[in-house]
Amino acid sequence: MSTPIAHLSRRYHFSASHRLHVDALSPEQNIATFGKCNNPFGHGHNYVVEVAFSGPVDPATGMVTNLADLDSFAQRNLLDLFDHANLNTLPLFLDQVSTTENLAVEVWRIFAEYPHATLRRVHIEETGNNSFDYFGNESAAVPAFM
Repeated sequence: MSTPIAHLSRRYHFSASHRLHVDALSPEQNIATFGKCNNPFGHGHNYVVEVAFSGPVDPATGMVTNLADLDSFAQRNLLDLFDHANLNTLPLFLDQVSTTENLAVEVWRIFAEYPHATLRRVHIEETGNNSFDYFGNESAAVPAFM
């Protein structure tokens, strides 16, 4: 009998600020492109990050991964970095705009290093109206489990 594969999603919350701005654009172009998100003083969000993993169900524990291990990894690698941070001041955003699309890619890079399950999706809710999904560089389509 083959080992069943299951999917696991876990949500994490953090608050951070940012300013959407491109130095190569004029002030007028930045305002036209980013609108109120180009405010010189920045603005903040209460982000909700959901990471989805898959993996074999361990026959001894019945789990894809130990949630305590995943939460510890998320604390060290996600929350300690982003919570109450100005995203624009972080090294990973010094050369790219701190959009939530780019944040999703960076969160993917972080959780792709989690050793106990395979990352399948990063979903970030920026506001009640805006959310973003990233499935990694290789994916061209939304996986069937969505």
